Amino acid sequence: MSSTIHPTAIVDPKAQIGEGVKIGPFCMVGPDVVLGAGVELVSHVVVAGRTTIGARGRIFPFASIGHPPQDLKYRGEPSTLTVGDDCIIREGVTMNPGTEGGGMATVIGNSCAFLANSHVGHDAQIGNGVVFSNNAMCAGHVKIGNFVIIGGGAGLLQFIRIGDHSFIGGGAGVTSDVIPFGLVRDNPAHLAGLNLVGLKRRGFTREQIHELRRAYRLLFADEGTLAERVEDVGAEFSEHPLIDEILNFIREGGDKPLCTPRDATAAER
Repeated sequence: MSSTIHPTAIVDPKAQIGEGVKIGPFCMVGPDVVLGAGVELVSHVVVAGRTTIGARGRIFPFASIGHPPQDLKYRGEPSTLTVGDDCIIREGVTMNPGTEGGGMATVIGNSCAFLANSHVGHDAQIGNGVVFSNNAMCAGHVKIGNFVIIGGGAGLLQFIRIGDHSFIGGGAGVTSDVIPFGLVRDNPAHLAGLNLVGLKRRGFTREQIHELRRAYRLLFADEGTLAERVEDVGAEFSEHPLIDEILNFIREGGDKPLCTPRDATAAER
C-alpha cells in the first residue's frame, strides 16, 4: 500500500516513511524521522528530531513531537524519542526526546493514548497501555509502568516512578513514587487505596483483589517501620506474584520517597 502526502505538507526526503502512511495538510516531517506502516498525521502535525513513530499511530492537529527537550542543560546531543505501535496522540500534545543526563532516550510503549494538550518530558520511560488524560503533565525522567491512567490536569514530578495498573486522580500533584495497583489523588497527592475499578476492568479475579487488599492494609498499618512491614508481608504472601510486584517496587527504591496514605483509615479502603 502506497503512502499519501498532502501537497501542502513538508516532508524531508531523508525521512523514512512506511507503507500506507497518510500525511495530511500542513504537516512537517524532519529528516531523521521514522514513520511506521499505517501511521496517520491528520493535519498541522510537526514531527521533528530523531523520532520514531510505531505502526498505525495516529497524531492529531497541532501536536509537537520530537522537538528539543525543555531542559536548559540540553546542548544539542543526538538523543531520541521512540513511540510504540498503535498509539493515539491527540491535539496539542508535546513529547520531547531524551538528554545526555537521562540516558539519551524518551521511550513510549505500545497502545498508549495521549489526550489533548498532555505532555511527555525528556527521558521519560512509559509502558504499554498507558492513558494520559487531557492536560496531564509528565516531567523529565519519570518512569511509568503498564496500564497506568493519568487523570486530567495531573502533574508528575521529575524522577518519580509510577507502578503498573495504578491510577492518578485528576488534578493530582504527584511528587512521590506510586506503588503498583495504587490509587492516588489530591494535591499534594496521597495514596488513597488500590485501583479497584482498574483491577476489575483488567480482569483480575476477586481472590487476587482480596489478597491485594489484605496486603495493602498490612503494608500501611501503623505498627512498625515500612521496612519491617515489607518483610512481614513478604513472609505471609510468599506465593503471590502480584504482591511480590508491590514489595519489589518498594525494595528497589528510587530518587523519591514513597507515596503513602494520609492516615491509617485510608489503608482500609
